[in-house]
Amino acid sequence: MRFWRILNIAADVMEDKSNDGEEGFAIKRSREVYRRMKNSRLLSYYYSKNIAKNMGKMEISGSSPTDIFIGSFGYPKVYIGPMLPSEFGDTSLLGAPELWAGKSISQIIDMRSRLVRGMHVSSIFDVEKGKIQEQIQDLALAEKPANADMALLKKPFVKMSFNDVTQPFGPSAQIESIELQNMRANRDMEYLHNDTDATAASSILELYSKHIHVSKLQQGLSAGLFGLKNSRKFVPTRWSITGIDDIISKSLRERIKDYGHIDAIHAYHGVALDNHWLVFLVPGAWEYESIEAWFPDTSWNRKSEILMCSSYEGYKGRSAYAEIGGAYYAARLAVAEKLKQIQRQASVIILREIHENYSIPVGVWQVREHLRRILSGHAQILSNAPEINRLISQKFAISPAAWTKNSRMLAEIASQRRLSSYFK
Repeated sequence: MRFWRILNIAADVMEDKSNDGEEGFAIKRSREVYRRMKNSRLLSYYYSKNIAKNMGKMEISGSSPTDIFIGSFGYPKVYIGPMLPSEFGDTSLLGAPELWAGKSISQIIDMRSRLVRGMHVSSIFDVEKGKIQEQIQDLALAEKPANADMALLKKPFVKMSFNDVTQPFGPSAQIESIELQNMRANRDMEYLHNDTDATAASSILELYSKHIHVSKLQQGLSAGLFGLKNSRKFVPTRWSITGIDDIISKSLRERIKDYGHIDAIHAYHGVALDNHWLVFLVPGAWEYESIEAWFPDTSWNRKSEILMCSSYEGYKGRSAYAEIGGAYYAARLAVAEKLKQIQRQASVIILREIHENYSIPVGVWQVREHLRRILSGHAQILSNAPEINRLISQKFAISPAAWTKNSRMLAEIASQRRLSSYFK
């Protein structure tokens, strides 16, 4: 459930201050322009042309990008299955969100709609019972795309899936069997899969330290590859995505606490998929707040007002699930990685304006990967609250006062309680 605060900010024309070319160049975009940019009929075309070739088949053959999907409906009995395109070759891009930053919504839909989701009912505890369960684990272990034949019980049905956590995919079909060829397991993952005395968290952190993609670790957790022998189980994909972001970012957070404080306010700005971002790394002990502002006619706001929501944690973290959902943990991972890289501790504020061109959610990966890209860029150095407010005014449509009203940490900075204690 999301808990929203409503801002009565209505305008027929809103200022888009993203950089469309030269630094500081501002343009005006009307709501009608945004509607054309997100035309649902055009987006439908991008995936309908891809799914049509799979609709009448009773067997799908192709190279799986080693992607799997574990549902949550009916838990603890859920649908498990592979994601398989009807094409052969290097399909790894289709299952690697780490490589999608910079792509448009239409490009992402175009890629993901080529995947057919296989569905087989299984108890979450039956990770080592049955041929299909075994094949699902083999795919999650695979290092490169594996050729597969998927026999179906019924023809695929159209259910293009969009939600805020998982990546989209094309039609779905109940499966009779899966046969894999040319499958080669990742050695590091296979080693920890065979280690039934290691916890899931310790295995995940070890593999992350070996530079295994976060998306691959999410698939491994979902397939029940890791953990103590008697505790392994299938984990719904949307849960495993947030779980991996949470496990890794919490571990990084504790390491960051051993570093000295950052020496100035570092500000980062970026725009991706009509999500506008500002990240502030502020001198001080670890503290983290993420605030979202959803404009009208975006994927999670069909109202006429801008909706705002925030989630916060102090030095010791938080125990309750974040109000803004999986995006909170994906963003925390990106900023924790940045702080570890520069070996500094900071208080972190993330502001996110979601504009109307983000009409279809494509998954929480886009938060993590776009923030990784933004934080790899050059930081603007600031020294006080007025400079923070000035940057917000330059880059965002929503006023600094509105952001401060919805932010615990910005309110403290505005009162100078935080910065005056540092810059003295």
